Amino acid sequence: MASENQNQKKHDPHEIEGVGRHRNKTSSFLRCGVIILLLLSLLTALVLSPLSGKIYRKLRHIITSKPSQEEKAGDLAKREKETAPEPEKPKEPEIRPPKDHTVSSGGNIRMLSRGTQLQTKITMEKGVAASVERVTDESYSAHYELKIKLPKAITTLPDLEKNTPGLGSILPGLEVMLADAKVSGFFYQIYENKTQRLKKNAAMLNELMTRHNFYDCETILNMKHPETGQRMLLMQAEMDVVSDGSDGDRLPVMPEEIVNSTNYQPLTSYGWKKTGKSPNPLIKGWKNRIRKAEAEIALPDTKADRKAWLRSRIEKIKREIQDMESRSFLVAEYDPFIVMPINMLVSKGDPYAARVGDYAIVIHEGEVYPSIVGDAGPSFKVGETSLRFCKQINPKAGIYSRPVSDLSVTYIVFPGSRDSSREPDYSAWRTRCLDFISKVGGLGAEHELHSWENTFPGIDN
Repeated sequence: MASENQNQKKHDPHEIEGVGRHRNKTSSFLRCGVIILLLLSLLTALVLSPLSGKIYRKLRHIITSKPSQEEKAGDLAKREKETAPEPEKPKEPEIRPPKDHTVSSGGNIRMLSRGTQLQTKITMEKGVAASVERVTDESYSAHYELKIKLPKAITTLPDLEKNTPGLGSILPGLEVMLADAKVSGFFYQIYENKTQRLKKNAAMLNELMTRHNFYDCETILNMKHPETGQRMLLMQAEMDVVSDGSDGDRLPVMPEEIVNSTNYQPLTSYGWKKTGKSPNPLIKGWKNRIRKAEAEIALPDTKADRKAWLRSRIEKIKREIQDMESRSFLVAEYDPFIVMPINMLVSKGDPYAARVGDYAIVIHEGEVYPSIVGDAGPSFKVGETSLRFCKQINPKAGIYSRPVSDLSVTYIVFPGSRDSSREPDYSAWRTRCLDFISKVGGLGAEHELHSWENTFPGIDN
């Protein structure tokens, strides 16, 4: 077909086969001249027009301008991204709960566990992004629960005798008084105060009181004899040691370690007007405290809040010095007295509440001891007596060693029985206690009230 078509075409007689056709040179030259002339005319018109200036400025800007730093950085980042290898996808970590569940917090958690069954557990769960978890409280939290069983006050003679054997034979009138006995509100208040203290210290991970110290009170009962109407406050508890107090008249000299001690307290709640001329031996140490405080205030690097605290402390010490100059106080090493919680001593409206100076008796292992309420203790603690009392009960007792650790001591206070404050007269104390005991049924036939000896140095009995 191709050959047939070629044969059908008309051939130019001047065309040589195998060579392209030659155009006319004259006509081609004329066409080129016309085109050039038109371009020259257009260019001349453009140069003479206002548009030429705009075009010139645009071309100049394009030629002379350079890329900005941001453009360069963007181009570079783009090129690096195009050439950088694809990062490997991180492997999801495997969560392994620790084998050791011991918790440490600078020693505080360990202190919490004294006398407490402390169980710890660490739980780990898968979460979401760290940026989310770090602002979510539940993501990193500790849950600490302290379980406490509040005790029930005992109210029957058999229960009381489990702690103090033979109590019914020591005080024969006790059984009839127990029939209408009521649990004192102070029993509940003592344990409420203990609980509040635990809540506060547990919230701050502070050291908690031991189980032994929490359960230091078996009962507190309000009792009244049905015939005489004599009121009686009965308490069963342990016995701890108190070692404070001072009296220049009876004890003008005290060891230097006590005079300079920062813990020893010179005052007791029970005090009386000073009668002798010998100064209280602890005044010397208290004046030394003032000098030290004033010296610290004078230091240039002592902060303002510290100075304010020192000034208030100085004022307190000065008031105590005035008390020591004008009054005398019980001395725990020599005077046999008991201590009751301060919230009881300052309460109003309860006819069974003990007061400073009220007469009292203490019963332990068949022995009955006369005493008075001589000092106030913490509102969350009971069962404290003077060092003299403690050594009578247990000769091995000391300021750091209690004489009785179980709840076997029975304390009985006769509310409203106090006389005017005066220098202790142990014989008079014994007589007054016998009077009140007689109003609640008296002592059993085989029992006798103890007689205290005066053991102050240089004083004959």
